[in-house]
Formats: sequence, structure tokens, C-alpha cells
Amino acid sequence: MYAKTEAFADTQREVARIAKLLSHPARVAILQHLAKTKTCISGDIALELPLSRTTVSQHLQELKNGGLIQGNVDGLNVCYCIDEAAFAAAKDLFDGFFTTTDEQMKCC
Repeated sequence: MYAKTEAFADTQREVARIAKLLSHPARVAILQHLAKTKTCISGDIALELPLSRTTVSQHLQELKNGGLIQGNVDGLNVCYCIDEAAFAAAKDLFDGFFTTTDEQMKCC
């Protein structure tokens, strides 16, 4: 027996995984903030969003576990930045998804 998701292609599962990471506006805002600032301490990010530090930390952990960001401990602070290679791979994945889908679409 296998999980239902295993019946789908690797690229389909990866598009869905990344889409799930991006499915909350706070995570989108965090990525945009990190892209703008290049690196950031988690407390600084919390000042930029209408969320508590705890909630921001949870979203940062989701993004880190998903591989889109990296976090390095610096004393009592955790400095986050976008994982450029993983972000580029995700962009390529979505570019391919939208390009292929766009090329195959027919009006109904």
C-alpha cells in the first residue's frame, strides 16, 4: 500500500509542497522582507508584521523546515536569510509548471 500522493509525479508533489509553504500571507511577507533586507533577526521580522513574535517564529520554522530559508544562531538571536539555491529551484519549478500549463490550456 502507498500514500495517495505517491501516485503523482515528483514535480507535482514538489509544486504542492512549495505551494503549501507559501499558502499563508505571513510566510509570503516574511520571504519578501528577507529578500529586501538580505538577512534578518527574527525579532526584527516580528516588528514588520502584524503578528506576535511567537507566531512569526512558527512561520519562520515552517519556512526553514521547508528549506526556503536558513537560520543561524548568533548568541541569543537567530539570523534568517533566504536559501538562494532552494528559492531559485522553487522559482524554476513554478516557472515550469505555469509555462507547461499555459502551453497546454485550451478554452472550454
